[in-house]
Amino acid sequence: MNKTLMIGLGVVVAFATSAVLAQDIKGDAAAGAQKNAMCIGCHNIIGYQSSFPEVYKVPMISGQSAGYIDAALHEYKSGERKFPTMRGIAISLTDQDVANLAAYYAADGKKIEVPEKPAKAPSSEVAALLQKGACVSCHGENFSKPISEAYPKIAGQHPDYLYVALKAYKNPNEGPYSGRANGIMGGVASQFSNSELKALANYIGSLDSQLQIVPESRFR
Repeated sequence: MNKTLMIGLGVVVAFATSAVLAQDIKGDAAAGAQKNAMCIGCHNIIGYQSSFPEVYKVPMISGQSAGYIDAALHEYKSGERKFPTMRGIAISLTDQDVANLAAYYAADGKKIEVPEKPAKAPSSEVAALLQKGACVSCHGENFSKPISEAYPKIAGQHPDYLYVALKAYKNPNEGPYSGRANGIMGGVASQFSNSELKALANYIGSLDSQLQIVPESRFR
């Protein structure tokens, strides 16, 4: 996708999303802590992996942007994101539940400061891929300060999860158990081979991160 066009689309979506978020239900982190029983069995266990349709570590969501968690749960609920387990959970949640869980996980864990620029420089090959995808235009120069709350922090996220997510954007209609319908990310991911997506995921996943796994006391 043309870089200028992608940035323009990103800005439009960011403004539109910000307007929606401003009208959204206010999340209550304390209420979210009482509603997370369906979440902790995967996202609060260190090393926990999904085994279907691919094996990969489930994403870290403690410290993630509340707006992104909210948006992701609604996408599972609507079917824009295909993953049976998450869809089953999401459709059981009210909009208030979603907002509460988003607020809870955004505030969960330690407050971690990360450098304004990645401490680890990419290889020349990866640098070219990052420039081609204009990744920093949405996710921020350190990949932890997205331009909109609806976009995720991705620095330090599990590389295998990032790779699977990128492939899902690239192939939104791959089957009933995977795929993500997102015009911007679909356009970005489709520019790359799977080996290039893996290289991007490995680099971004190696960076300093605000994302964490916070084990529940019952799992420690």
